[in-house]
Amino acid sequence: MAIYPGHIALDGGRLNPNVPVSSETTTTSLVQAEDDYTDGAHQSLVYYAALAKGGVPAELRPYARGGHASGLWHTNRPITHWTDLSDLWMRTIGLLPHRDAAVPQGALSERASAPSA
Repeated sequence: MAIYPGHIALDGGRLNPNVPVSSETTTTSLVQAEDDYTDGAHQSLVYYAALAKGGVPAELRPYARGGHASGLWHTNRPITHWTDLSDLWMRTIGLLPHRDAAVPQGALSERASAPSA
């Protein structure tokens, strides 16, 4: 999983040659906030496009708000639920075993609260 990835895209929207993508690249999930001004959303977009071109199974989950380093803090923003959705995604593609319940375990649980931003 690449959570607010950085240093993947070069100026002009090219993939950084130090981040090669091939058929050997592992299945990837990208989580990105559009208002991440440290490592902007273009980083994830360029990487996702390279993964798609390389035939690498990938998921891109952009969020409008969340900033940089949203982490595991509980907020009132949808990005708070990226871990639950990532859990479900990993089960859907077989990286984790399926659960009988339709709702991922922990999806309704509270997380540690972060200071309000």
